Amino acid sequence: MKCLYDNDNVDDVISPVLIYYKKIIIDNIKLSIKIAGSADRLWPHVKTHKSESMVKLQQSLGINKFKCATIAEAEMLAMARAEKIVLAYPLVGPNIKRFLQLIKTYPDSTFYAIGDDYDTIKKLGEAAVKNDMIVSMMIDVNMGMDRTGAPIDEVEALYARCAELPGIEMTGLHCYDGNHHESDVNERTARVSEVDKKIETVVSCLEAKKIKCPILIMGGSPSFPCHAKLTKYYLSPGTVFINDAGYRNGFKDLPFVPAAALLTRVISHPVKGSFTLDLGYKAIASDPQGVRGELQNWPNAEPVLQNEEHWVFKMKKGHENEVPPIGTVLYVIPTHICPTSALYPSVLVSENGKITESWDVTARNRKINI
Repeated sequence: MKCLYDNDNVDDVISPVLIYYKKIIIDNIKLSIKIAGSADRLWPHVKTHKSESMVKLQQSLGINKFKCATIAEAEMLAMARAEKIVLAYPLVGPNIKRFLQLIKTYPDSTFYAIGDDYDTIKKLGEAAVKNDMIVSMMIDVNMGMDRTGAPIDEVEALYARCAELPGIEMTGLHCYDGNHHESDVNERTARVSEVDKKIETVVSCLEAKKIKCPILIMGGSPSFPCHAKLTKYYLSPGTVFINDAGYRNGFKDLPFVPAAALLTRVISHPVKGSFTLDLGYKAIASDPQGVRGELQNWPNAEPVLQNEEHWVFKMKKGHENEVPPIGTVLYVIPTHICPTSALYPSVLVSENGKITESWDVTARNRKINI
């Protein structure tokens, strides 16, 4: 029985390999636009795919503001002529110089930096002044994830202080809340609402002091539909455009279909009732803990061992004679697509049950030119 991810022309395709399914991606993009209310309201992250081809597909559907985590991703976006680019990662060390070089090299794109530390933002401003430049800056807000960001009760004072720095133009707040793992959408929305109200208070206080705070970028994939209902601000999903088994299973309310699968082959029958795939953890994300992917159309097979280039499955009791023959092509939906994509220099693209093209994972490495 064929599954959603089968392809007819894979005899010469080397495995393991990551495949994107273009129609599903387009449907996921359109769903995101529908939830947001318009393509202009979306400011999506590119860390899931790191692909210029994917960016151009999103641009063709009206999205032209993007967020990224590395200088290479920012340069990839500039190469695609993205209108606005937020580098959503603190700039330290040589990345300050690299960021300024991006601005000089790609004048057709507007770049924004984020930060949560006054002294670090001051260093960026000083470097900008030396280069006769002004950097557009957002304060990174700790929305509860405790990974980066200034505590909410310190944001107003930090923002106002940074607004006085030479070489810095304060333009808004970056409000990523990847800590929202509530499976129940009503509970998730309630938690999001609590923090959004605090953010609105910060903005109101700044505006009362005549300090402009025009751009607010809110949420991640699980929370962006909540922010869409609660606020008027920009929304920043990332994973949902490709999606994966982890998001599909953890957030039943999100109407997105996994648009990527790993093609793998059976390479051995080591003992009766078991089989081994060429899909070790060098070919699929090794996080989170637990099963790293879902094997399609083989419901009676259970994973028992995975290491570098091998993944061993055994058949459930009573199904020992149902092992797939050696050489069989199978498909696995990764639990976590973002680091899985970064394992491959390119991905194949499927349309109408056939492999039709290949997309480079453009920003897979830490440096392109700058």
